[in-house]
Amino acid sequence: MPTDPAALTADLVRCPSVTPDEGGAIVLLEKLLTDGGFDCTRVDRGGIANLYARWGRKGANRTFGFNGHTDVVPVGDLSAWSVDPFGAEIKDGWLYGRGATDMKSGVAAFAAAAIDFVRDTPPDGAVVLAITGDEEGDALDGTTALLDWMKTQGEQLSVCLVGEPTCPDTLGEMMKVGRRGSLTAYFTFTGVQGHSAYPHRANNPLHAATKMLDKLASTPLDEGTDHFDPSTLAIVTIDTGNPATNVIPAQCKATINIRFNDQHSGEGLTAWLQHEANEVCKVTGVRVETQIKVSGESFITPPGPLSDLVSAAVEAETGVTPTLSTTGGTSDARFVKNHCPVVEFGLVGKTMHQVDERVEIAQIHQLKSIYTRILTDYFDT
Repeated sequence: MPTDPAALTADLVRCPSVTPDEGGAIVLLEKLLTDGGFDCTRVDRGGIANLYARWGRKGANRTFGFNGHTDVVPVGDLSAWSVDPFGAEIKDGWLYGRGATDMKSGVAAFAAAAIDFVRDTPPDGAVVLAITGDEEGDALDGTTALLDWMKTQGEQLSVCLVGEPTCPDTLGEMMKVGRRGSLTAYFTFTGVQGHSAYPHRANNPLHAATKMLDKLASTPLDEGTDHFDPSTLAIVTIDTGNPATNVIPAQCKATINIRFNDQHSGEGLTAWLQHEANEVCKVTGVRVETQIKVSGESFITPPGPLSDLVSAAVEAETGVTPTLSTTGGTSDARFVKNHCPVVEFGLVGKTMHQVDERVEIAQIHQLKSIYTRILTDYFDT
C-alpha cells in the first residue's frame, strides 16, 4: 500500500515540536523509516533530536539525499488561531497546523516517496534522509551535527535536495539554487550623559549612532551579480531606554541585518563595519562596541545536472518550469553546500510562520510525485 504523505503530514503536525522540543516527530519518523527498510541512527546533540536514515549500503556508487526539519516556530497568540495549532484539522481540502507548510509536509512527502521508491524499484545506490529538529532555532546542533557525524562515519551524499517550501504562489514555479548570506551586527554606542539644555557638556551617543547608521544604510553594497539581487542592509532596532526629554543618555544600542550575495563574505563585511565604527569614534569621541554574528555565507550551486534533474521532474508533474532563484532567507542548505551539490524545492510557502498556517492536501500528494520522479530519473540516468 502506498505511503500517504498527507496522513503523515497530519501525524507530524500533531507533534508539538517547537524548537528545541522533539515533540514525538523524530520518533515517529524513525519508526516509519525503520519499518520501511532504512537503517536509522539518532544523531542527537546539545539537546536536539536528529535522524539519519539510509537505505542501501554505505559507500554506494551514488547516494541521493533529502534534508529537512521537523521543528517549528512558536504558535504566537493562540487566541488568534481558528483551529488547534497542533490538531491537524482539515477544512475544504486544506490541512491546518503549525508546521503544515514549513516544513512537515515537505518531510512527509520525501519520506513517503523514499519509502515507496526503494520498496517498489530498489535502486542501484543509496537513499538518505537527514532530518533535524534545529532549523528554526540557532541551527548549531541540527544539520551541522548530522554533517559532523557523517564525516566521522564516512557517510557521503552525492547530491542533496532540501525540501523547504520554495514556491511563492504556485507549486512548481521556483526552486532555490543558492541563498544569500546573513549577518547581524549589534552596536553599543557609549558617550557622556548630560542635560539636554547643555549639550556641549555631554557627548550624545545618539548623534554618533544616527550618523553611522545613516551612512551604512545609504551606502549601496553592490548592484547584484549573475545569480543574486543586490545585497541589502536594514536597520532593525535603535534602543536607548531613555524616558526623559531633558536628559541626553549615556548609551544607546542599535542592530542591523545584512543579506549579502556572492560578491561579499562575512569576513569582508565584518571588517567594513568595524572600520565604520572606528571612524565614527574618531570623529565624535563616542565609544562603539561591535558584536557580529554571521548566520551563513552566500552560496550558489551552478545550474547543471542537479538543477536540470529537479526542473525536469517538476515540469513533468506540474507543467511548470521552475525559476532558478537565490531569494529568501537562510536554510540548512547553507551547511549542506559544503558537503555536496544541493538545491531546494518544496511547496508554496505563503502561510509559513503565520496564524492558521495551512497546506493544500492535493499539493502534498503532488509533491510526493515530484520527489518520486526525481529519485526515478536520478537512478535511471
